[in-house]
Amino acid sequence: MNMMAPTPAWGDMILPDRVRGALYRDPAIFELELEKIWYRTWVYVGHESEIANPHDYVLKSIGLQPIIMSRGGDGQVHLLLNRCTHRGNQVCPKEKGNSPMHTCPFHAWNFGSDGKLLGYAFPEGYEGLDKSKHGLGRVPRVASYRGFVFGSFASEGPSLEEHLGGAAETIDRLCDNAPEGEIEITAGFLKHRVKANWKFILENETDGYHPAFVHSSIFSVADSAIGGLYGAKSTALTRDYGNGHTELDLRPEFRKRDALLSWFGTTPDKLPDYVARMNAAYGEKKAREIMIDGTPHVMIFPNLFIAEIQMFVIQPLGVNDSVQHVTALQFKGAPDLNRRMRQQTMGSVGPAGFLLADDSEMYERTQRGMEAHDTDWVFLGRGEHRERRDEDGFLVAHATDEVPSRGIWKHYRSLMEQP
Repeated sequence: MNMMAPTPAWGDMILPDRVRGALYRDPAIFELELEKIWYRTWVYVGHESEIANPHDYVLKSIGLQPIIMSRGGDGQVHLLLNRCTHRGNQVCPKEKGNSPMHTCPFHAWNFGSDGKLLGYAFPEGYEGLDKSKHGLGRVPRVASYRGFVFGSFASEGPSLEEHLGGAAETIDRLCDNAPEGEIEITAGFLKHRVKANWKFILENETDGYHPAFVHSSIFSVADSAIGGLYGAKSTALTRDYGNGHTELDLRPEFRKRDALLSWFGTTPDKLPDYVARMNAAYGEKKAREIMIDGTPHVMIFPNLFIAEIQMFVIQPLGVNDSVQHVTALQFKGAPDLNRRMRQQTMGSVGPAGFLLADDSEMYERTQRGMEAHDTDWVFLGRGEHRERRDEDGFLVAHATDEVPSRGIWKHYRSLMEQP
């Protein structure tokens, strides 16, 4: 990026009901996003269950920065930069594993699972070197909410709880669907790469206007009632939690049905063990409420998407290059439900799945469409006239309205305008 390039006039590019196409295609804007969003705000990195044991590690990222998420011998979670402090070589080449020590393949510097420098080859050449000053770089702030680990390169700023705000309740709601109150990320990840800007994915995750059209084929083949959740007569809602967090709240539709596990497309007799465990954990009344409402459909800004049965993590690689990491959610204490969640995830977003293939095609077509500059506005005004505040003060509207996109861009502008 040319550091002398003028700062964009964000107020001219982002209006309440429309944004400029250049925001999706300009490499200079992408570089500014890395600086002001990915390397300044809280970003989801991984889940504690991925590093359940001391010295477990898994490779992750924040923006373009390669990260080692590891658990030290004392059980503490660390977010370390995957870069040797000697000559910059990547210390850890394996995607996951368990090791009390990482050894750089270039000059054999070795580091503990907590990032501390342990030693190096031919130590006589480093007489007097202070090892404490040469450990692996680390993300300055690390925090966890219900097992979901976030990191921020900003040494100061809002707490994770402040960042999540009202959207924290959706994570609580997700965990409540587990008999033991915990989510586990143990099914492994699929990676889907698309030639599209990361913000197309961000907006689409809680866009209720497209499913009836883009996903009509899979709804038809699977004989699914999901399509009706997004129809003109749907009582489902879109919601803006602030701070860029958005939701497609399908609970009103599920409550109309008043049927346990309808959200999952099944019935209690198909999952008797899960139902029994939920009743034992919460009592029949509370368990019934949870099993009717189901899991959330929420986008935690900027990169964590919880989609009922699965979870996506958005990774930007370039202005028109992104990866979605997707895995089946697993509920602690629910083996029968977990098996079916893995199967359904493979069917919808696996290598032969329809759902993500549909969305990916739309992302890439829209990216190509952004190259047409003559009409450079992207219109986001659907449902503006029928927005309202819910009982908690959050902005909501019809399931097909563009409340989420407007909320995302409002927050985006506030971040990009910061010095």
